Amino acid sequence: MPEIKFAQHNQSSFLLTLEKIQFCWSKNASFILSLDSLRLGVGEKVFLEGPSGSGKSTLLSLICGIIRPDQGGICIDGIDIVKLGAGQVDRLRADKLGVIFQQFNLLPYGSVIQNVLLPLQFSERRRKQASVSGTPREEARRLLQRLGISTDLHEQKVAQLSIGQQQRVAVGRAIIGDPQLIIADEPTSALDHDSRDQFLTLLFEETARVNAGLILVSHDRSLASDFDRQLDIREIVRTSVIGTQ
Repeated sequence: MPEIKFAQHNQSSFLLTLEKIQFCWSKNASFILSLDSLRLGVGEKVFLEGPSGSGKSTLLSLICGIIRPDQGGICIDGIDIVKLGAGQVDRLRADKLGVIFQQFNLLPYGSVIQNVLLPLQFSERRRKQASVSGTPREEARRLLQRLGISTDLHEQKVAQLSIGQQQRVAVGRAIIGDPQLIIADEPTSALDHDSRDQFLTLLFEETARVNAGLILVSHDRSLASDFDRQLDIREIVRTSVIGTQ
């Protein structure tokens, strides 16, 4: 499928901008989210914290284009995704975003290599980036080795790996093909202290290697000092509960 060219707007100094956002789940929804402004620079690492129900998941869904705001603009690499059609949003997400889910969302009966290569099926841009120094499969193998997944595991089913190994595969899948923005949602919640630190070191090294921006959501406040910027979602997002009609 050919690569889609998106029109860019005058937001080039920031990788991500959200301006004057308002969102509610339905016309009669009891939950409303409002955000005046949020900006992320190229290569910037941001730690985002907040209690359950404070709007973190909603905010990530807005950034990823999974849901649309009722008002406001969301620009990724200068492209306002609110103005795009659904198919264009899907393509932009595949091209520019890598997501590490809390539960990894790997294909359990697919091999390690198959899981890492999966994003390239949906993005011509990332497929080209992964082919700069060889084939995509060769790039996936190099990436897995950098992440500490030995070659004898590359053809194994993901379900046979440990939690820590699955997490590394999830990182590989997120960063293959050099996406410009990495979103990580509670990626260390299932890890002990040592495994958590190893995971963050790997994540920082790989995002820095491709100069990707990073937004990491976590309840673990002890991680915050490792990031360029720390944000409490309660300080940037207003949520309100109203009576349903």
